[in-house]
Amino acid sequence: MRQIILDTETTGLNPKNGDRLVEIGCIELLNRRLTGNTLHFYVNPERDMPEEAARIHGLRAEFLADKPVFKDLAEDIIAFTKDAEVIIHNAAFDMGFLDMEFRKAGYPVFSSIVSGVIDTLKDAQQMFPGKRNNLDALCQRFEVKNDHRTFHGALLDAELLAEVYLCMTRGQNDLGMEASDDSMDSNAQMQFLTELPKNLKIIKADASELADHLQVLAEIEKKNKKPAVWGV
Repeated sequence: MRQIILDTETTGLNPKNGDRLVEIGCIELLNRRLTGNTLHFYVNPERDMPEEAARIHGLRAEFLADKPVFKDLAEDIIAFTKDAEVIIHNAAFDMGFLDMEFRKAGYPVFSSIVSGVIDTLKDAQQMFPGKRNNLDALCQRFEVKNDHRTFHGALLDAELLAEVYLCMTRGQNDLGMEASDDSMDSNAQMQFLTELPKNLKIIKADASELADHLQVLAEIEKKNKKPAVWGV
């Protein structure tokens, strides 16, 4: 079975209000094994970058100005994801943007290209009701190392989600990996046979940037009267 762990970064929260996709990261799983095949693009959104969004993912208009527009990347994304099951954390958000971008580029919507969608946020909420189930919380719960995660990044978050997903579903098959989790009923031991790519450039945030990040999240939550997408 071929599955794709997928994550995106955007200019904001709502594609219906003109927000656009600025980054996509994909990681391939084949029969629940990481193959090492990845897809990663930065995308020129053809619009300005709101400061509150830039503070979260670190991507600014100047950096994205010479990147390809989505229409020029659509065929590559289709080739990598076609007929695969995609695994996304808070899938409605990413799928909404991807469907919009493919439609805008003159292609069938993304949801018609893939074979199905697994939303790990919904799965986590069923497994751990009443608890925080954002990606950071799940990494901590499953002891997935994420202390290098300062800014949000599509490929980095897809890498972390791949580890989390395999931990969440470890009872479904023999995964051939070793880990422990005090939050689960079982202390089953597992060992990863395949390591995630380690060539990703990590940009560390300083203390003031981290403070700005938290302030922006608070402002987003206050304005929308609900938790920010990055904090669900």
